[in-house]
Amino acid sequence: MINENRPEFVIYTDGACDPNPGPGGWAAVILKDGGVREISGHDDHTTNNRMEITAAIRALEAIPQYSQVIIYTDSQYLQRGIEEWLPVWQEKGWKRKGGKLANADLWQELVRLIQKNHVRWQWIRGHGGYFYNERADFLAQSRCLR
Repeated sequence: MINENRPEFVIYTDGACDPNPGPGGWAAVILKDGGVREISGHDDHTTNNRMEITAAIRALEAIPQYSQVIIYTDSQYLQRGIEEWLPVWQEKGWKRKGGKLANADLWQELVRLIQKNHVRWQWIRGHGGYFYNERADFLAQSRCLR
């Protein structure tokens, strides 16, 4: 249910790692009321998937709790993880059919943050000409330590 009293944000996230695994970067472009805020960071040794999740976590940490949020991601891993696989992982105690769930620590943190906001997820094709997605990609790539 949409609450008109909640702040509204549109967020574009991206993660990068070169090589994968290796040094990585994450970024988010946060839009609110015509304003734009960019955040980014890096990890010395990580994976692309960890950076994708980290971007979403850091973006949600950067906004007030109980906000309405649309998160655009070009990561099918992130979008499908949240919308399709998450209930099964939770039911199985954060494990997969084959055993250990990769990035369980980040998925659990993301779930904690999602519960404090009204979040909708939208997958978009990477390098598809979406200005803020391209900007998030540029910022994430620039944070990869080479």
